[in-house]
Amino acid sequence: MNAKAPNPRYKIAAENRKARHNYEIGETFEAGIALAGTEVKSLRLGKATIGEAYAAEYGGELFLYNSYIPEYLQANRFNHETRRPRKLLLHKNQINKLAGAVTREGLTVVPLKIYFNEQGRAKVEIALARGKKLHDKREADKERTWNRDKSRIMRDRG
Repeated sequence: MNAKAPNPRYKIAAENRKARHNYEIGETFEAGIALAGTEVKSLRLGKATIGEAYAAEYGGELFLYNSYIPEYLQANRFNHETRRPRKLLLHKNQINKLAGAVTREGLTVVPLKIYFNEQGRAKVEIALARGKKLHDKREADKERTWNRDKSRIMRDRG
């Protein structure tokens, strides 16, 4: 009942649910992604994973590394590499801001989800994130369970 209703304007192809547990999420960005045709078809099937993926700057451009988009079975010999680096399409000032935060503040650029927007274009939601320590994760888990128990008690009482 408290679950968020999915946004009907776009279809999520892959989501990194662990990111919010492992990282403190800061500023988020929407980036386009340069894909091959078979990658787009495979993404539409929704079998991609970005759990271990990260973005890094190389040669003045931002790339998404270690994201897994499985081969499209009907593509035959024209298939793509499953874990190749994929170029993220951002403005130069956004790339500079992300690269600067990574080098100066020790942050990580983490993909949160890959989705198709209203025009049917594949987009990646990336965020500047700082890794959580183990005690921070435990504290967040305690807080979550307490809130769940509290709402259950309040619901039963009234």
